[in-house]
Amino acid sequence: MKGLYIAAVAILVCAVVGVVFFARGSGTTIDLSGKTVLAIIPPTDFNDMEFSAVVDGLRSRGATVMVGCSRSGGAVGMYGKSVGPDVLLSDVRVSDYDCIVFIGGAGATVYFEDPLAHSIASEAAAAGKVVAAICVSPVTLARAGVLQGRRATVFPDYAAELENAGAMYTGEDVTVDGRIITANGPGAAEKFMWKIAEALV
Repeated sequence: MKGLYIAAVAILVCAVVGVVFFARGSGTTIDLSGKTVLAIIPPTDFNDMEFSAVVDGLRSRGATVMVGCSRSGGAVGMYGKSVGPDVLLSDVRVSDYDCIVFIGGAGATVYFEDPLAHSIASEAAAAGKVVAAICVSPVTLARAGVLQGRRATVFPDYAAELENAGAMYTGEDVTVDGRIITANGPGAAEKFMWKIAEALV
């Protein structure tokens, strides 16, 4: 009887631990109240799915998410989503944010050679902020010098860009290296958002 009691207690403990672990892994217990995130999008052809997964996901967990863009007025996504940016890149103060996220999409290539985007990325990384990029946008981080010596992933067509910048391309859907988080496209957007959330707590 005593053996059965001990076994029952052990099963109960394992069940509780499992539930807590699952909740943590799914992001349901993460509270981002007081955290401020800047999501940077291009003026045209950002990826709507990546934007919604990241911005809506972080906001639903209590984060304040501001949208940055290189141009004022409405930005338009690849699938027609219209977003009014909150701040121009020229007005961004990196110290105001806990995390900088570069959203991908066909139009995100506009930041590959953008000095302001590079400055924001490099300053945030140097300050120990969470710096994240998805789809083609890790190329912006690479060209800003942020990924040198780091493990990172990107949309597969741009793997050589990361390697040429001194990064170790993983080919993973999502790669976390310290405070740097990269993902390879919209299919990884939810997991990408969770990893950002976990890094912010």
